[in-house]
Amino acid sequence: MNAAAFLPVPELAGAGVRLRALAARDVDALFALHSDARVMRYWSFTAWTAREQAVEHIARLAREREVMEFYPWVATRPDSDTLIGTCSLFGIHHEHARGVIGYALAPQFWGRGLAGAMLQPALDFAFDTLDLNRIEADIDPLNIASCKLVERAGFQREGYLRERWRVGGGVQDTALYGLLRMDWRGVATAT
Repeated sequence: MNAAAFLPVPELAGAGVRLRALAARDVDALFALHSDARVMRYWSFTAWTAREQAVEHIARLAREREVMEFYPWVATRPDSDTLIGTCSLFGIHHEHARGVIGYALAPQFWGRGLAGAMLQPALDFAFDTLDLNRIEADIDPLNIASCKLVERAGFQREGYLRERWRVGGGVQDTALYGLLRMDWRGVATAT
């Protein structure tokens, strides 16, 4: 499959956030996000140490999107174009009607409900536009805030994978969460 067969990365709106396609102009803000040890504490790779890593990441995603379907969004405030976080829908398998969601938010925006606001339109897009039935989230079980976030969105904890990631000389486990379309509809209409 080539990029012509994939939908463009759409602009989406949530409560207090806007999701738009990742672009080259985001390099400095993306580097700031991924070089922050607080943000990267529970990720499957260590914090970035050089701006060039952000440049390479953006270029790699552009190349990969030519052959793989995924949706890399930048989260901004509605009145600004500056990256405050990211939200991505990837690992899409239409034959199995499933995908994976990931997200990050700059620490100065934590605790304001913005991570949940990023998830809402991305999940709507996954279920309504892409017609997926299942979305998964791979979360370090020590990341209690992230676990609570997806649980509030209707995800259910379905598994625990021990020593799944080797990051920075350490080992991390995974709490595997799943959200079915029928469960999302109940949560989306209740909020």
